[in-house]
Amino acid sequence: MNSFERRLAEQASHCEQVLEEILSASPQPGERARPARLLAAMRHAALGGGKRLRPILVVESAALFGVSAAASMLAGAAFELLHCYSLVHDDLPAMDDDDLRRGKPTVHKAFDEATAILAGDALQTLAFDVLSREATHDDPAVRASLVRCLARASGIGGMAGGQMLDLEAEGRFSTNNTPVALDIGEIETLQRMKTGALLAACCEAGAILGRAPETEKTAIMRYARAIGFAFQLADDILDVEGDAAAVGKAVGKDAAKNKGTLVAAIGVPAARKRLDQLIDEAKDALAPFGARAQWLIACAEFIAARKS
Repeated sequence: MNSFERRLAEQASHCEQVLEEILSASPQPGERARPARLLAAMRHAALGGGKRLRPILVVESAALFGVSAAASMLAGAAFELLHCYSLVHDDLPAMDDDDLRRGKPTVHKAFDEATAILAGDALQTLAFDVLSREATHDDPAVRASLVRCLARASGIGGMAGGQMLDLEAEGRFSTNNTPVALDIGEIETLQRMKTGALLAACCEAGAILGRAPETEKTAIMRYARAIGFAFQLADDILDVEGDAAAVGKAVGKDAAKNKGTLVAAIGVPAARKRLDQLIDEAKDALAPFGARAQWLIACAEFIAARKS
């Protein structure tokens, strides 16, 4: 295990501990009770799996500006909760209809569809609850900025909007379910919204926590946009070439559903070349930070090389 892999494992373990506390059975002030079945479904979705890349991006971006992991991980965990909600809903029969996630049954398979919907809803609202807590940051203006950042990344102009564009491209709403052919620009818009927006927001959140100067925030957002698109591109390549056991979910589904992906549009070799370009863009964006950015550079390389 190299130094980055050790750091990744340490940060993921830290995140897991924070999520365990957030998803405990004890009601928070203002909550009357936490129904056992709903909590179990939320814990199934959020605990014991995943690379925790999103909270790690929050933590490492904040670290550029002198913020410790102890001070930034709660915000990171909130972004992970939002991500986990999106996975629960994305796996539902009405959406991608997946049976496997992170190597275990999806929430609607482990429980039922109604419970999965409620678990996703509850994880989403809990994410904003966590961001609003004084423990996340003592400045209410910072907390408000974090809430707005996550809301815009996950809503109509971000992840949810991107998912709608994806469903439309599949032909879900046409009279005969005919897939819609997207050009490369339309594919990029879809993917930057569906996946890239939340990843980019994680880096923005780190800059918010660190009260980054505008010029440095601009640099980190250049990095963020590049890795956000790179992550989805790497995911699409894995769907073509990956092994289901290693990936932890079904593969080959993009082609089966005629999804609008860059891999489908330009082929795997060209997609790999574009992926390399995006990682170079991400590294170039971090040049102003020098050695301070070593872990974010390692994150970019990890995204490009991942097998799951």
